[in-house]
Amino acid sequence: MARITVFTARRIHTMCEAAPHATAVAVRDGMILEAGTLESLAPWLDGADCEIDERFAGKIILPGFIDPHLHPFIGAILLPTHFITAFEWNLPDRRVPATVGREAYLAALRAAFARDDGALPLFVTWGYHHLWHGDVTRADLNAISRDRPIALWHRSFHELILNDAAIDMLKIDAEVMARHGQIDAGRGRFSETGGMVVVAALKPLIFTDGWFGAGLKLLHRVLHRGGHTTVADMAWGIFDFETEWAALERVWREDAPPCRCMLVPTGLPGLDAGADPDQAFARVQSLSARGTGALFCDDHVKFFADGALFSELFQLEPPGFIDGHAGEWMTPPHALTGAMRPYWDAGWKIHVHCTGNLGLELALDALAELQAARPRFDHRFTIEHFGLSTEEQVARIAALGAQVSANIWYLHELGEVFARRSIGYERASQMVRLGSLARAGVPFALHSDYTMAPAEPLRAAWVAVNRVTEGGAVFCENERIPVHQAMQAITINAARMLGQESRIGSIRAGKRADFTVLDEDPYEIDPMRLKDIPIHATVFGGEVHEVVP
Repeated sequence: MARITVFTARRIHTMCEAAPHATAVAVRDGMILEAGTLESLAPWLDGADCEIDERFAGKIILPGFIDPHLHPFIGAILLPTHFITAFEWNLPDRRVPATVGREAYLAALRAAFARDDGALPLFVTWGYHHLWHGDVTRADLNAISRDRPIALWHRSFHELILNDAAIDMLKIDAEVMARHGQIDAGRGRFSETGGMVVVAALKPLIFTDGWFGAGLKLLHRVLHRGGHTTVADMAWGIFDFETEWAALERVWREDAPPCRCMLVPTGLPGLDAGADPDQAFARVQSLSARGTGALFCDDHVKFFADGALFSELFQLEPPGFIDGHAGEWMTPPHALTGAMRPYWDAGWKIHVHCTGNLGLELALDALAELQAARPRFDHRFTIEHFGLSTEEQVARIAALGAQVSANIWYLHELGEVFARRSIGYERASQMVRLGSLARAGVPFALHSDYTMAPAEPLRAAWVAVNRVTEGGAVFCENERIPVHQAMQAITINAARMLGQESRIGSIRAGKRADFTVLDEDPYEIDPMRLKDIPIHATVFGGEVHEVVP
């Protein structure tokens, strides 16, 4: 029989309500045998081949952190590019300073272009945001270069701006640009499904070892530094199922990160909202019958309602946006329920990208219609992102038995600027209303949607507990949550979003031995210091992996 390893700690927060604390946990063959004290573990240890590992004796152990909505392919695509952002980013291979203002942005863009080593087939930058950097168009990029292709990827990832050379290189047809409702050819702006026209043309360039492979290796370092042991790719196949699978499988196997990844496919392959729903389901079902261990699939599927929050393309109920512009639909409202139906009828768990309160209403209408036609218990219908909502919609979420995977970073980065320039203070200050969810008894988790937010669960917990904006203001204290609920939201509740709560998410007998080891106790320090707690190590399947700062 394999050796038993017992990890001791100053305190273990198990996330089990019956026995919330321990000081020792016994592990064998990657599985937890029991959590408790050295004395209570004695029946397992007496006469057994065992080792008492005291390296964490002064540390705090929690279940391994879980991000239930992250995009490995987005991280892998963007990490090798030039980051120019309104907020500082600390990446494994560089620290990116904050850049604010149109002139400062264009100056940083010119400087990055000048030092570009040409390793990628075109110059790509990420992080532009119109509210922080002003109006940047095709003409501005042409002024930097008419010869080298330039692609400016918006902070939201849902839109791009190209110069003439990039449009020519990618062979984007002028007629397609002229008739597509989400392409502004004059400005070189490709948004939402228009952005997917660019992505389709980029595919042969992106999925190479020099770009995607190198980026995925950097992503593994990002995930480890954040304390993750499980993440979910919440839109596998949005570029191409087989290409993404091959790249992920190869790098995940060769780089062997101390982390598992659950692949959740997009329910409309190629984002073709006109696709036959039964054919789409059959294709996704066949593609998902693969993977074991660290890279795996399950019966979960992802759909999209309205446009991106960062792009101000989300759909709002009246009174809408201050400037009167309209949002976008990613799936035509009339098509969403029908596209979901084959998955619902087969018992799959449905996740829906919703950022505005009108997008949320569409998703809840779809759930109500599906449930009325074919009632299901414990259906795990999950609202993803949960940007704008009303208290009445929270009550409806609870009544329909749905759950929420929330991106609390919206409040921190966009709260103040949205209050001033986009939707007004009332709605901006109440974005991602976690307190309301808690009061209504709705299960919820926190995610990064990386790169929409830093892949740092403790930083997400810090925003959720304090509701502090980038300018230091506190927005809507009544929507704060206590530290314990925030820790649940990055461990056991995050596991629930993925249907994996019987395997991971808490520290108890029979679960995988996945832990995150901290230098300080999040329950004991000032909540304003949650984001600053150093992550010492992760334990993945019983194997220790120390975090390199």
